[in-house]
Amino acid sequence: MKDKGSVFLGSGFAAKYPEGGGNFAVPLQWARGLKRLGRDYFWMELMPSSGNSELDKRCIKIFEERMLAHGLNYVLLYQRAPSDLQELGGFDFHGMTEREFRERLAGPTTLLNISYSIRPPLVQLFERRIYINIDPTEICYWMDKLELGQSFHTEFWTIGRNINSPDCRLPKPPPGVDWKTFYPIVDTELLQPAPRPLRNRFTTVGQWYWEGQLEIDGAYRDFSKRAQFEPYLDVPAKVPEAEWELAMHMPRDDADADRLRAHGWSHVFPGDVVASPEHYFDYLRGSLAEFTPVKVDDLTRTGWISDRAAAFLALGRPVITESTAAEKFLPVESGFLWMHDQASAVECAQRVLKDWEALSRAARECALECFDSVKNLRRILG
Repeated sequence: MKDKGSVFLGSGFAAKYPEGGGNFAVPLQWARGLKRLGRDYFWMELMPSSGNSELDKRCIKIFEERMLAHGLNYVLLYQRAPSDLQELGGFDFHGMTEREFRERLAGPTTLLNISYSIRPPLVQLFERRIYINIDPTEICYWMDKLELGQSFHTEFWTIGRNINSPDCRLPKPPPGVDWKTFYPIVDTELLQPAPRPLRNRFTTVGQWYWEGQLEIDGAYRDFSKRAQFEPYLDVPAKVPEAEWELAMHMPRDDADADRLRAHGWSHVFPGDVVASPEHYFDYLRGSLAEFTPVKVDDLTRTGWISDRAAAFLALGRPVITESTAAEKFLPVESGFLWMHDQASAVECAQRVLKDWEALSRAARECALECFDSVKNLRRILG
């Protein structure tokens, strides 16, 4: 691949939330992939002031320690005062000076803007501006109604592999938006397959509640994980030889934790078990497989797969989930098992218990073939 200047990975959600190990792991996979690719790259993290200077110093310190641990190039832009405008004069620079940053901008540049974290006028300083859509249903739904960056980018890429197919049920993209697709990115060098864990434990990590509202087929639905798990609450009772655990964020005193336990689920708080990317990967590694329904993409048929599922696969862990039409773009034996109701979920779990070794191999092979960071970055960068 011909070198075309500096690549900046634009993120605005990692440094301010250091205790979210899974959250931090998303741009980490991209940055490590850029490093493996041999490009001149920088993880560019935007961090707005929280109003608590001591908390912000702690967040910046943790971010810089993690960059050092992974040997990554970075620039952190600390926005001193709240503002809708991302202007260079309003930032403190960490990882490089403002002068060094401006010198980089003078040459050929590419911005990989994850979830539209980098906005005007900062976004317009980059020559090639690539909108990275890792949440296809929400982004496309609101892009049909609002300005979400479609006017300020030169290319548009999404992990919704089925987004251009006739059976995808999202609105047509606005003029000028031509979605190109790629697979969720995972660093298959960092995440290596591990032996079968001693415990037959099915897990997932996420947010139990979701405040967003989307209109699908004329109705506003509850698309929270809470609602999506409802048809599967009795699965642990049907497969008692396995352990079932959810690392779901919810209030500490939430009665739903007791309700889950009454149905045979263990509940742990993500902050207790996945408070760093290393703990997050360890938690996934200690799982037999992932078990999770999806929030909305099963209805919209986007072909979405989570970055978390890609990480499970890279570790050699199968994934039980609901179809989003993603299976059309995967190998026949991919490590995924697709459920649609309680009975199929039970069948999938029993197959994992019986055929784990074969499913583990297929999961790892699928990660290498489809989700590897270098392969996908080559596709995007050209």
